[in-house]
Amino acid sequence: MPLVARVLIDSPLPQLDRLFDYVIPPALRADAVPGVRVKVPLRTAGRVVEGYLVEVVERPEPSVAGKPLSELDAVVSPVAVLTPELYALARRVADRAAGSASDILRLVIPKRMVRAEKAWLAARVAAVADASDAVVSGGGDSGATGADAAVSDAGAAKAADADADADADAAADAGVVDAGASDAEASAAGASDTAASDVESTEPAAAGVAWARGILSDFPDLPAALADHARIALDAPPRPAAAGPYGAWAELISAIALDTLARGQSTLIVVPDQRDEDQVLAVLAAHAPEGVVVQGDARRSGPERYASYLRLLGGETAIVVGNRSTVYAPAADVGTVIIWDDGDPLLSEPLSPGVHVRDAALVRQELEGSALVLAGHTRTTDVERLVQLGWVREVTARRRESPTVVLSATRDGEARGQRVPSAAFAAAREALTHGPVLVQVARPGYAPVLVCADCRTPARCPHCTGPLRSRRPGAAPECTWCGRTIGSWACGNCQSTRLRMASSGSERTADELGRAFPNTRVIVADGDHPVTRVDARPALVVATRGAEPHADGGYRAVILLDGDRMLLAEHLRIGESCLRWWSNAAALAAPGAPVHLVGVTGPVARALATWTQPAYARAELADRAPLHMPPTVRVAAVEGTATSVETALGALREAVPTLDAGAVLGPVPRDGSGAGGTATSGSSGRPAGTGAGTGAGVRALVRFDYALGRPVAEALRAAVVADALHGRSRDRRAGADRFASRTTLKVRLDVPELDL
Repeated sequence: MPLVARVLIDSPLPQLDRLFDYVIPPALRADAVPGVRVKVPLRTAGRVVEGYLVEVVERPEPSVAGKPLSELDAVVSPVAVLTPELYALARRVADRAAGSASDILRLVIPKRMVRAEKAWLAARVAAVADASDAVVSGGGDSGATGADAAVSDAGAAKAADADADADADAAADAGVVDAGASDAEASAAGASDTAASDVESTEPAAAGVAWARGILSDFPDLPAALADHARIALDAPPRPAAAGPYGAWAELISAIALDTLARGQSTLIVVPDQRDEDQVLAVLAAHAPEGVVVQGDARRSGPERYASYLRLLGGETAIVVGNRSTVYAPAADVGTVIIWDDGDPLLSEPLSPGVHVRDAALVRQELEGSALVLAGHTRTTDVERLVQLGWVREVTARRRESPTVVLSATRDGEARGQRVPSAAFAAAREALTHGPVLVQVARPGYAPVLVCADCRTPARCPHCTGPLRSRRPGAAPECTWCGRTIGSWACGNCQSTRLRMASSGSERTADELGRAFPNTRVIVADGDHPVTRVDARPALVVATRGAEPHADGGYRAVILLDGDRMLLAEHLRIGESCLRWWSNAAALAAPGAPVHLVGVTGPVARALATWTQPAYARAELADRAPLHMPPTVRVAAVEGTATSVETALGALREAVPTLDAGAVLGPVPRDGSGAGGTATSGSSGRPAGTGAGTGAGVRALVRFDYALGRPVAEALRAAVVADALHGRSRDRRAGADRFASRTTLKVRLDVPELDL
């Protein structure tokens, strides 16, 4: 009976987001197994494209509508890089976000690196041969290993030779492979050595387990919740660790990973950026067994990333640490998924379909039944909503810890608007006799905002109307949008030619504090001057939010400036964002060190001072519920031409008649900024807000209950596909490029930020 391969084509076109059937020719039957990369003909376009073989089925009459099926063109590699679990996860996540499964897989599966793959395959063959020799000599029977499942029998036999396709790929990738091939081969060989080693070498060291259980003893309910594979909201201790240059939070989540490893299961640790990753890796380097930690970040070379991915396919128990895509890692028997600081915008994928790590982790937990830990120094309203629903379990420490927060303001007799009040100034002076002091500011640079010196109108570029800034004292102003240096400027309101600085960036603040504290080291840490660690010697560290370096032993004082300016941003989540920035900075203070929040009052300041971030999240939810604002409801952004958006909204109302009358906001003309940025559902690989129609057209927002998530996503996805097909037909009639994507409709569900 003929065998038929069901293939997911790797394409950004939304109309191709389904399984296509191809007959497997006899010559490819041995290699055509589920999960391998394949090449298939795309009949309508007359070309060959790549994809993933999802499943193989038997069909007595391989035809569709009376026409015979096309044959599979080639098997690119014998390695099954797409596991059934990964495909199920990608399919479910994409459907929830009205996106394509191939867009998800493109973020997860690294590009094929031929030399790294050949090294891994050779190591697999050697491991199988050694196991066979052991069985023959011992008279036993060895079962199939996890590594064997990732490679077809024929592919393993051919591991020593590269086929023509592999040679072509190797030539194309030579510039990348040659630079990192040795490291990749070493990683692959190391993976095989680990797989072939004794069971004792894969178990966590007794000292590491004892250390982990000591850390977890501060959370009496946590071990049982992890063993129950529960969904957990966890507030991390807000202090530096005494043992090294990392926070106590890194020790806590590393202890959870080691506890999971002791049960013989893998852990996925997802962090926002490399600074957080380095802290976790430092803890695991001290306490985890050798060879169990796998890095999944984008800093590594292509061969290294691919070798790490192949290692996970081998079925070994591991602790995987990395950024957004780590939540999809195909690790074996995942027992726990940990997300650190889920409020960080870096955990929201900017590429289509724009899925937040938290949502992907919740879907994976539902599919696989692992434990899920959402940890942070603050709690997002999204997590608090799940806690209130009983879907997530709140776990607290045996003893509550909190930093010493002081709400500082100018006193009587002090200059109004003084940037550093006397109380904070005195605290900094005292702390500098003992060690470093952290000063957090809102923006980098010298003078990030310039205004007219006479009428205070914001200064604008005469070429593009972008805001003007000054990089250093006495420098000519420049535009932050087009980058032009403005030699002569005149105010559009009063024609004055005089400028003044409206705000101070990190460099100007460092300059001012350097004069106020002579003979003191001043360190600037921001995007242009990255600093990850400072020693315990006295120093003033001026850092932008999120760029604060770790101080050995903790900062002796922390001063949070520009809080009033931060709260003025017109974003729905600005309150909880500020609370997260300030809480993370306060957690860098040494135990007992003062944390001065300058010039801020109100609910956010009280939540920081009393360290009651969950209560603030509850209050925010209560305020947003009657207004039908996220996360009490879901929000979809629909962008495109006026016709395409109206057509999509009409189809949505017809498909989901239970939508509230006020569910749709707009359409309104789009100014190019979007609702916090929107990803293109049919234009993968492009950042949010790019693609057809950028800077023109209209935008509408659709608010809907979580119970309507599936029909709304299906209706909007159908609208995107219909728009893409309509655009293709229109372009074919006009003689346009048949390979180009002409989608004019863009959809993103769960918009991460709404402009107010």
